[in-house]
Amino acid sequence: METTSRLAGESGPAAQGVPGARRAVDGFLMAAFPWYGLDAAFTGSRWLLQVGTAADGTVEHGSTGHGDEPSLRVEASPDEQSFAVVVTVASRPVRRSADGTGTLEATSVSTAAWLAGSGLLSCTFPMEMDHTLRQDWLDQQTGVAWELADDLEGPGWRTLSLPVDGEPADFHYRESEYGWVLAGPARDGVHLGAYGRGMSAYGLGFSVVDDLTAYER
Repeated sequence: METTSRLAGESGPAAQGVPGARRAVDGFLMAAFPWYGLDAAFTGSRWLLQVGTAADGTVEHGSTGHGDEPSLRVEASPDEQSFAVVVTVASRPVRRSADGTGTLEATSVSTAAWLAGSGLLSCTFPMEMDHTLRQDWLDQQTGVAWELADDLEGPGWRTLSLPVDGEPADFHYRESEYGWVLAGPARDGVHLGAYGRGMSAYGLGFSVVDDLTAYER
């Protein structure tokens, strides 16, 4: 029976959002599309998260981090963390899965919004929650994030104009108690998402990453 996947290489929101799961820069260098990060106006720390790949190893998406690396350690205080993560998603049409058993949905701005929303949740969930309930909470909230991402024209979003490669672009933007999420188009065949906490989205700008070594830690 033919099945459909939301995104090739989807590895789960928890892995998407935890910096400890990031891979070496080599994974980013394998991508056939440009990576985006905050532009030169941001002068703080930069770091890499993981890349997501399809079954055949094709890189489909990945994230670059800026500011503090979010921590889920008990002693860490989420309210004191200040970070912004930029998610780059390759623009893909509907296509057959690598094993030929199903189809993969086309990627879109909604894909970037979902990856950003689930990434924010995975690194900012309530620390006071009993650990036995955290996965249930994360699964539930990730479903909510997908529903929101699938309705970008709905009341849960508003428009925020930010520069991409120096040109103004309109993003879908929303805030929650956990932080903010935005998503929109970029050039060069990619969709952009971003999420953050403690760092205002207003005034941010995005640009192609020319030198990934600036993100190596």
